[in-house]
Order: sequence, then structure tokens, then C-alpha cells
Amino acid sequence: MIYTHKVQYYETDKMGIVHHSNYVRWMEEARVAFLEYIGASFVSLEDMGIVSPVLTIDCRFVDMTRFGDSVDIIPKIEEFKGVKLLVEYEMRNSKTGEICFKAHSAHCFMQDGKVINMRKKYPEIYAKFSEEMEKGKINL
Repeated sequence: MIYTHKVQYYETDKMGIVHHSNYVRWMEEARVAFLEYIGASFVSLEDMGIVSPVLTIDCRFVDMTRFGDSVDIIPKIEEFKGVKLLVEYEMRNSKTGEICFKAHSAHCFMQDGKVINMRKKYPEIYAKFSEEMEKGKINL
């Protein structure tokens, strides 16, 4: 799945370069779209009382993006065993195909303020994540 974000003027600094804080927002946009794509949308999870806080973010800025650019964001499930979800992101300039940003984020799933094991508590949702993780390994 590829999520495309068009850089907005308000996301840039005085030099017309995207401010670094926006990449984390774009990661979230892509992750939300990705979860919807695999059939485990944020809305459906939250309707079940499940939240997914961010545990860590690791990122590397490779090239600048500017106002008017479009960025293709490719999220992939790097690892998921039921408790901790690791997501990998690769962002490319839509026009040139050049990588501009690479990142990873880690998340857990919680319900009623407690960490839950999705494999045990919601095996049907866990299966969706596992299937996508396997697809991502094939596409690497």
C-alpha cells in the first residue's frame, strides 16, 4: 500500500523546506490509512476500546522535501508477535522516486488501561497484521 501526501505550504519553514516535525505526522497519516487498508481501522479498534500508543520513533532524514512536492509513504509491518507492533516507513519523492525519509515506530495495544496480547485476545485482528507482515517480507 502506498499513501501519498502532498506537501502543504504551512508545513514548510521560511526557506520552503518541510519542517522536520511533519514527517512524524505523515507517518501517522500513513499508519491510519494502512490499518484501514488491512481491515483493522483505528475507528473499529477504538470502538472496541483498543488504543495503540506510540512507544518509540526512530527516523532518518535522507533528503529535503518542499512545498508542492508529493511524497509516497510506504508503511510495512516489520514485526508483530501480538503485543508490540513495529512499523517501517519509507518516504519517496513521488516525482523523482528518491528516498527522502526512513523511519520505524513501535506501538502496543491497550484496553482498559492494560497492555493486551492481540494474538490471544483478538486472533482475527492479529491474523490481518500477520498476513501483511508476511507480504512485506516478500516485497523487501
